Amino acid sequence: MSDRMESPQRESPHMESLGMESLGLERLGAADLSRRLVLLGPLMAAFAAAAAREGIASPLDPSQTILKTPDQILWQPQPGFPPKSVEMANLWGSPTEPGLYFVLIKWYPGYMSAPHTYLTDRYAVVVSGVWMINSGADFDPDRTVPAPAGSFVGRVAGAPHYDGVKSGMKEPAVIALCGIGPVGLQWVDPTTPGWRKV
Repeated sequence: MSDRMESPQRESPHMESLGMESLGLERLGAADLSRRLVLLGPLMAAFAAAAAREGIASPLDPSQTILKTPDQILWQPQPGFPPKSVEMANLWGSPTEPGLYFVLIKWYPGYMSAPHTYLTDRYAVVVSGVWMINSGADFDPDRTVPAPAGSFVGRVAGAPHYDGVKSGMKEPAVIALCGIGPVGLQWVDPTTPGWRKV
């Protein structure tokens, strides 16, 4: 046992006003506390400065970020299809031109495509509604499978398929499509229209 008595550590008079007891710093001596505050001071100042800058952002640079809001997206009816059956909005590139394309397709209830193929793979995500899909050269809307919003659909090059929205469904289906053009659309039976009323 040592003859030396440990002297009790003095608490800083400012401990209470700084709320240090809630940080577990009440056991520190004044010297230790002062050193820690000196080290923490610049860090706290940096956090405060960063928080103040968060409200100030650079303006959007359209050469670096392309933005099209819904009111800027131009929906076009498709040639050879009845009005309000299917519409397309070109967002990037074109399915008929070489290179990457990104489009939105909107199928209205009561219409589906006739069986067709593409020369290149096509990738789709259902944005809203329910898209009815199937593969094969024989058109049979009763055998289509629902792809609800959020579904991913991949179409393999050369595989016949058909899709759309059946009558009685409550809303159009909007589908985001991406691939490499030109897609080379081919109808399985080119003697009939490219759409079906269902």
